[in-house]
Amino acid sequence: MRVCLRSSVDPSRLEEYRQRHAEVWPEMLEALHRTGWRNYSLFLADDGLLIGYLECDDFDASLALMQLEEVNARWQKEMAALFSDPGQQPDQGFVRVPEIFNLEDQRARHSRRV
Repeated sequence: MRVCLRSSVDPSRLEEYRQRHAEVWPEMLEALHRTGWRNYSLFLADDGLLIGYLECDDFDASLALMQLEEVNARWQKEMAALFSDPGQQPDQGFVRVPEIFNLEDQRARHSRRV
């Protein structure tokens, strides 16, 4: 499944957010991989809009498994101050954005019709 998420980084903390993601802790990278997060990317606009994209088998299951990872708790605590709502754990503040179009899915549907 493909998942798109949105959140908001405090605009005064954008550079720090970028720097932290330039060198994510290796144990965090491994935890994401181990819990099923694939092709995970973050996109950050200059106004603080944060878009996340990932592929996984079951997002709710992958998110739940990440909640069990000790490194995730440390990462979320360190990152919380960088978000527009610092009182909320960042990975709990993401809003899922529904997918309405995918090029490859539609191309595959059309090729089956021919």
